[in-house]
Amino acid sequence: GTLKGRVVAAETFIPQENVKISTNPNTNTVFTDADGLFEFELDNGQYSVQAEKDGFLTDFESATVDVDETVEIVFELQIETANNRAPDTPILVSPADNEVDVSSNVTLEWLATDPEDDALTFTVELRNTSDNTVEVFEDITEPMLDVTLDFGTTYLWQVRANDGINQTINSALFSFSTSDFPTNRFLYVRKVNGNNVIYSSDENGTEVALTTTTTNSWRPRVNRQANKIAFLRSVGAQVHVFTMELDGTQVQQVTSTVAVAGFNLDEVDISWATNGSLIYYPSLDKLYTIQPNGAGLTQFYQTANGNIITDVDVNEPRVAVKTNDFAGYNVEILVLDMQAAVVQTVLSGVPGAAGSIDLSANNSTILYSRDVSGFENIAYRQLDSRLFVYNLNTLQELEVSFNKPAGTNDLDARFSPTEGLVICKNQDNDGNSAPIIQTLELTIADTREDLFTNAIMPDWE
Repeated sequence: GTLKGRVVAAETFIPQENVKISTNPNTNTVFTDADGLFEFELDNGQYSVQAEKDGFLTDFESATVDVDETVEIVFELQIETANNRAPDTPILVSPADNEVDVSSNVTLEWLATDPEDDALTFTVELRNTSDNTVEVFEDITEPMLDVTLDFGTTYLWQVRANDGINQTINSALFSFSTSDFPTNRFLYVRKVNGNNVIYSSDENGTEVALTTTTTNSWRPRVNRQANKIAFLRSVGAQVHVFTMELDGTQVQQVTSTVAVAGFNLDEVDISWATNGSLIYYPSLDKLYTIQPNGAGLTQFYQTANGNIITDVDVNEPRVAVKTNDFAGYNVEILVLDMQAAVVQTVLSGVPGAAGSIDLSANNSTILYSRDVSGFENIAYRQLDSRLFVYNLNTLQELEVSFNKPAGTNDLDARFSPTEGLVICKNQDNDGNSAPIIQTLELTIADTREDLFTNAIMPDWE
């Protein structure tokens, strides 16, 4: 008799070519044609007919062949993954549902299994409930994801698992809230990918980046009355004063018509008025004040000798300025009253670089750095910069760079909030080593402690 048949794909019914057809009891083997057809001439009897093709599950059909009769059968082949089961539902582990005080730098973790141990990929969806923004992280191959989140914010998160075969399986939807922004006392700057980035940190070094690597931002100065940070930022070819909240949000450009300008913009400093109502900033030989909202731009002072102003520190009723020529030398440190009259000259006629001025809380002393080597060159290199506290009443200068390693400079100096310590940047005088922010005790000569590595421009309020 004759056995005829056709092989098609299940569900689509597309004919399948080159399907291997064999029988049991064994006779011969044939392959389907382009239309999925095959044909046998067989002795009469009972047969089990098998259809095989790569990518499909092997299928069997039974057939009874009679003498001079034709029997027809049809195979509907299923793809080889037809019996594959979907992944198990992912189980969210951490953060737990409704967990609070979660770190802003958190690792999302979950459990995920598959009945056939298929390799899984995951998609994580993270929704910020404060503004309804959604972040989607795809093609994750491990059951965890490190993310950096906003402080004091509630998030919803869900994980989707896929084995590449079946439909995606969704986890439950969990919620968690991040901790509030820490009350960090320290600000500093670190160079990242060619740009200055401002950080805040606590004493244990738990730091938070307040600005991004896509902008060049430096010289942070905090005012606790205004609860804001003023800082400098590059805007095209100019430098302007900006403000932001203590957590780095609400960034606002303050200056516009008169930009910050000086001989070396890395050396330029700015200062808040004591009550946070004004920001003082230099532009060449002039010192300006401006309100934090950008209004009320006013020239406060202009140097009499053509020197440009590089540093300023305000502690009403006094304003201290450091001026220098366009090479950074011919330094003067002056103390002004609120009418911009010079009431005291702290430093003048001394060779070499100087700066880092900071008035004490009661205006009785002023802190500054000075290169005692007196070295001057076009690169503005300093060889032996040390810190000094000058008593504005006794006119005595006291060196406080205790235990300074030879061949290094102490720079970017500030009084601590209690004025029992000084914070500064220490770095080899060739500038090739990583700078370290250190603290020095003013009354103990052998104390010098590292605080932050690879950091500059500290502020401690």
